[in-house]
Amino acid sequence: QVQLVESGGGLVPAGGSLRLSCAASSSAFTTGWFRQAPGKERMFVSAITYSGGKISYADSVKGRFTISRDNAKNTVYLQMNSLKPEDTAVYYCATSNGWYSVPARYDYWGQGTQVTVSS
Repeated sequence: QVQLVESGGGLVPAGGSLRLSCAASSSAFTTGWFRQAPGKERMFVSAITYSGGKISYADSVKGRFTISRDNAKNTVYLQMNSLKPEDTAVYYCATSNGWYSVPARYDYWGQGTQVTVSS
């Protein structure tokens, strides 16, 4: 069992920045970020392998978001810049034993952190 805790969400104006953190109780092959807006499906945002050798971004965030990790702290970060109102969602981190972008392939999930971008 992997325990995950997200933090760093909040209310920010369009064009602003936030950094989300995902603190884990243990390591996994892949850590991913997903987001879910009201009435919408949970969508892939970004993922990174434990080694950092593989990184992926959804097209909607590429060039604006950066994923990174500090393995000494068992923490994965999502730096979000140039935020848009359509980025508003609950953001979740999750872990997988493989390299995937679909929620069903992820085994452990955090509780989520709310990100609201005002227009």
